[in-house]
Formats: sequence, structure tokens, C-alpha cells
Amino acid sequence: MPPLLLLPLKKPLGIAMQFARRIAGLDWRFLLLLLLLLPISLLLFLSISSSSPAANPFSNLAPLLLLRGGEAASGRGVPPPAASASASAPVRRTWKEELVRSRMAVCLVGGARRFELTGPSIVERILKVYPNSDLFLHSPFDENAFKFLLLRSAPRIAAVRIFRPEPMAESEPELRVLTARNSPNGIQGLLQYFNLVEGCLTMITSHQARHNFAYDWIVRTRVDGFWNAPLDPDNFIPGHYVVPPGSTYGGLNDRLGIGDLPTSTVALSRLSLIPQLDQAGFRQLNSETSFRAQLTTQNVTHLAKRLPFCIVTDRQYAFPPSRFGVPVAAISSKGPLSGAKCRPCTPVCRGACVEQVMPVLDKGWSWTQWDNGTLELCDAHGEWETGWEKIFDRVAGKVLAKQRKRVWNLKLNDCVSEFEKMRRRTVSWQAPAADEICKVGLGYAR
Repeated sequence: MPPLLLLPLKKPLGIAMQFARRIAGLDWRFLLLLLLLLPISLLLFLSISSSSPAANPFSNLAPLLLLRGGEAASGRGVPPPAASASASAPVRRTWKEELVRSRMAVCLVGGARRFELTGPSIVERILKVYPNSDLFLHSPFDENAFKFLLLRSAPRIAAVRIFRPEPMAESEPELRVLTARNSPNGIQGLLQYFNLVEGCLTMITSHQARHNFAYDWIVRTRVDGFWNAPLDPDNFIPGHYVVPPGSTYGGLNDRLGIGDLPTSTVALSRLSLIPQLDQAGFRQLNSETSFRAQLTTQNVTHLAKRLPFCIVTDRQYAFPPSRFGVPVAAISSKGPLSGAKCRPCTPVCRGACVEQVMPVLDKGWSWTQWDNGTLELCDAHGEWETGWEKIFDRVAGKVLAKQRKRVWNLKLNDCVSEFEKMRRRTVSWQAPAADEICKVGLGYAR
């Protein structure tokens, strides 16, 4: 027994020893009876005195013993919540701690394109920030798919589906509800994108059913998003679906969404809800307006919050942008850029220039937040400038720059080996053979 706990017992034990010496000459059976009664009397004394905290020498140890008991019970060093306000040091988990312990799915969709630039930022600033999250990847197979081997360092990989894209049938409700206007690939492009998003929901639903549980949260984002800061816990709001502001194109920015399971199920059902939108009389919607219609018709409350990511684009846009033009942010902008288009460039427009250009833009179209020096603009009317790699590496930092260089210097055998390691870590894997993915990506199959 620790000396601390023996202190209150020294005096009673001393008295008992003196008494024992005096009665040593008595019958041994009588002595044994006294020795049995002594600990019982001591326990009775402690139980009575415990009703008065000042009189109980163990009362100050109660919170410590409770904490250690909670650690032992959980096996993970997680203290139980405080039982009452009277505890001297109540233990409360932060919202971040609650999220880390929750069940979370992170859904990545889209083509790999510049994934050597964006992928490492997603791993470092979303997946590793919430290491208990399960990764789901849904992407078409093309010459860039080999870059997905960068996801091998993700803490947990639940499902990967890299599929060969095929034309999708266009139903009458879809032709009525959707419009080809401003879509690079017409209605077919919208349907392919919606299929990517809802396909990820199908993967998540299947994983839940197979393992008999339900996710608390789903984060859905695009693989071409570059994150310059971690995903903050404040963006997880029960009963609300969080989207970025700006780039709304008349509806809601659909480049990222965060919600609990019920709100996310509605938000990710991009194809399934089109018949309901048709019955409700919606016509000629683009991706953003149909997204808003999905949420409003299903009574899902949405909130717009600024988020630290941008969409890396190779597309070319006129500069300076007109009212309905598209501003392309320098990837070095402080942001948060909330999903605005970006590229690594030497900014041509800062400060006073931005203050002249941005107010011209329609705020309900491709506008993005620009005040307080948070935005710098590229002249994106041509190809990426020579030397953009150094610009990116300086902005991204050494860790992310190293990943970019590694992909560019990848050998076939190393590519195949890393894909195989990633496949073995993945619960559900649906993709072409690693050898084919790497040969197509590295130019061996052309």
C-alpha cells in the first residue's frame, strides 16, 4: 500500500498493537476473533466519515481514481465524461476529439489530372487530421490514374473503384431537368459527374451494410482540390449541410460538402432525386442549381462556410474576367479560396488591382471572396507559365513538393509495387490491374 494511504491508519494500528500485547496471554481463539473484528470496524468508520468530505482523507483522491478507472475500462486512455458539476476537475472532450472518435467517411471523386499536386494536400490536411476516417475513392480510369498511389499513405482505405467510363443513357426527366448550357461536355458531362458522386454514396452504403454500422459524418470533395490548411472541426454541424460560398452559378457551390449521414445521403443522391425534381417542375438546371433544388425540396438546411481549398485547373480563361467570367486565383493566395479555380502562377493582379476587378463580377456566378488581401489573380488566358513547378513547391512546402517529384520520377516496377501495397490495405478494391494502370500512366502502353 502506498505510504500516502498508510498515514491515516498509523494511529489506529498502533493502538491495536498495544492492545494485542496486553491480551497476548489470553486464549488464542479470543485473539483471533479480535483480529477479525478490527478491519471490519475500520471499514465501518471510513464509510461513516465519507459523508463529510472534510473528514474523509480519501475524498481528494476520488477524481484521480475515477480517471484511472476510465482509462482502464476503455483501453484507449479516454477519460469518461464528468458525472457531476461538483467534481474538482471535470473532464470534457473538445469537438475535435469527438470528431476524431466518430465514424467518418471521406469521399473523393473525379479524374486524377493534377493529383500529384492536390493528392498529398488531401492526405495531410483532411485524412491525417481525422485519422479514424475511412477513405472512399471513385474515379474514371485514364492515363493519370496511376497518381492515386499517393493515397497509400492514408490512415484507412475502405474502398477504391477506378472504372472504365462509358456513355450514360439520358432519360426524359434528365433532359427536362438539366441543361447543357455552360457544361463542357453537355448533359452527358453532368450525368457522368452525378454518377461519380452518387456512386461514392453507393460504396459507402455497401460498406456500412457489410460491416453492420452507420457513419456519423461524410465529407465529399473533388480529387483536384488543393488544400492549403487543415479541415477545421467547426465545419461539422449536426443537421446542416455545409458548402463553400462563391462559385454558385445561380445555385450552391457543389465542389465540396460536409454533413451528417441523413443530410449527406440527400446531398449525394445526384441522380436518384432527378425524377422528384422533374415532378416538382424544375427545368433547365445546371449542376449548382440542381444541387440547391435537391436540398431545398428534401428540407435539408445548408450553410455556406469559407474553406481552405481551391480547384487546380488547366482550363484557360480570359483576363481580366468579365461579369460572368471566371477569376483564376494564384495558388499562393492566402484565402480561404472556398473552391475557386486556381493554378500555380506569378500573380499579375494584387491589392488595388483586385479591388477594381472583383466588384465587376456577378456575385451569384463565379465570384469568390477577395477582401483583406486574401486573393491574388493569375492571367489564365494561356498555358501554365514556365517554371510553375518552383512556384508550386514554394507554396506547398517540402513535404508536398517531395511527393510531386516522386510521382514524376516514378519507375514502372515501383509504381506497380506501391499500387499493390495500397490494394492490400484496401477493404474493397475494384480497379484494373496495377500493371495496366502503371503502364498506361507511365507511357509503356501507348
